[in-house]
Amino acid sequence: MATFLVAHGAWSAGWAWKKMRPLMRAAGHDFWTPTYTGLGERAHLANADVGLETHIKDILAVLEIEDLRDVYLIGHSYGGMVATGVADRARDRIKHIIYVDAFAPKNGQSAFDLQQPEAAAQRRESAKATGDGWRLATGPMPPDTSPEDAAWAVPRRKPQPIKTFEEKLKLSAEPAAPRTYIYAKRARPDDGFRQFLERAKREGWATHEIDASHNPHITAPDLLMRILNETAAA
Repeated sequence: MATFLVAHGAWSAGWAWKKMRPLMRAAGHDFWTPTYTGLGERAHLANADVGLETHIKDILAVLEIEDLRDVYLIGHSYGGMVATGVADRARDRIKHIIYVDAFAPKNGQSAFDLQQPEAAAQRRESAKATGDGWRLATGPMPPDTSPEDAAWAVPRRKPQPIKTFEEKLKLSAEPAAPRTYIYAKRARPDDGFRQFLERAKREGWATHEIDASHNPHITAPDLLMRILNETAAA
């Protein structure tokens, strides 16, 4: 049995990993899917001061309060920013970092720094127009999302404080734990994550390319589960 802890993506929350829960139970794993401040069931806590640092502290608190150790830390999408910060500060608790189509930042980088400038500018303008200047509108669901999954997910996705994308990550050093990068290679309009797959290959991380789009925990849970099991068994 392994312990998995999820740092979820932007606009999302713990609910998005619902399909993975029975698969994790069947495999005998301990599976934690907390929600960041200001999103999901904690959307009522959203405010302009919620940033990347807030979300890192959210996950660190779960590690501490639940006394989780030897953790396989999953970072999905924006959650790669969070997971990297957590792995730096909780080195004695993290056994392995698994990036699922996620940002893999270095010290001093923000999520906006890792996006194409035009995409970042568009998000900033959208926040000014529709988010009172401090909220990022939710992004679209991937094109392979079934109508049933979209009907379930879209109403649950919440705008996210822009500070979470603006705040730069502060690392004492590169995380020491082994790392795996899972790249969802199915075509989508704006693929900003291949750069991190290439970094992972250069630096000798374990890598996987899967036939799924950006939310494999929703659209391809069995495929994602197979890789997570393999990683825990290695």
